[in-house]
Amino acid sequence: MPSPPRIGFLGPHATFTEQALHTLPESRDAELVPLPGAPAVLAAVRDGSVDAGCVPIENTVEGAVPPVLDGLVADPPLVVTREARIAVRFCLLGRPGADRAGDLAAVRTVASHGHGIAQTRGWLAEHLPGAEVRVSSSTAEAAAQVARGEVDAAVAAPLAATRHGLAVLADDIADNPGAVTRFVLLTRPALPPEPTGWDRTMLAATTTNRPGTLLGLLTELTVRGIDLTRIESRPVKDRHAEYWFHLDCSGHVADPAMGEALAALHRRCDRLIYLGSFPRSDPRPERPGGVGSPVAPPAVATADDHAASQRWLAAIREGAGR
Repeated sequence: MPSPPRIGFLGPHATFTEQALHTLPESRDAELVPLPGAPAVLAAVRDGSVDAGCVPIENTVEGAVPPVLDGLVADPPLVVTREARIAVRFCLLGRPGADRAGDLAAVRTVASHGHGIAQTRGWLAEHLPGAEVRVSSSTAEAAAQVARGEVDAAVAAPLAATRHGLAVLADDIADNPGAVTRFVLLTRPALPPEPTGWDRTMLAATTTNRPGTLLGLLTELTVRGIDLTRIESRPVKDRHAEYWFHLDCSGHVADPAMGEALAALHRRCDRLIYLGSFPRSDPRPERPGGVGSPVAPPAVATADDHAASQRWLAAIREGAGR
């Protein structure tokens, strides 16, 4: 019997990343391998220690996860094949037997991942103003630190309380209770999933620093009716004042408009990295024009118009006149 696929994730067990991974069909019958940080997950995928890796890429409160964006443009290449998003619910966890009210006053140290601290900063300032806040490699590791007696409390997922036998001192402590985190599943280069009609394509590009260069890149998307859903800049690590632009676009590499846009961007960019096409995890809006609705392409950018223009061009090249 073939061995099950191995999927690495930002560990240890009971992180939000593991919670997100369990929502993906790829996790069924797979061996889930906790790893100590997003860079370690990407490295394990690259060297073949695991078949795929799951890491957080952005949060609606804190934005992108810089180590992941930086790791995506490194070599050897990786591609995103799936995404997941979950609503993030934070609890304050204390040692076993602690009670909700009396033990808040006894908390002198509290730990969490940097994003967990950022998303609960207001609550911590109000309810634990004198506590020392420490940064851990993950929310689950912070909970493990409580279980080991290294800190008094942790900001973590409810799942971590169950795993480590901790007491929930306070529930739903996020400053923005509607926060959502997006996670991506990464593999070594492979054929993309089949287009679904509700897809996302991720790219990274560097350009020459001249006036209007970025506008030119965005124009290649605009004229083809491609909706840009996210743009981030990150410095090129070995060059001063040069940047990677990370672009998320609606559509699939198999779509005619996206294919044309990628070819045009390849001509314009110093370097263009294709980071994958995959189904979007946000629900498709039921009514046109609602929040998050896909932007309808102009008439010149529909699949039928692309096909018609290709037929016309082929006929011209074969001497058919106009």
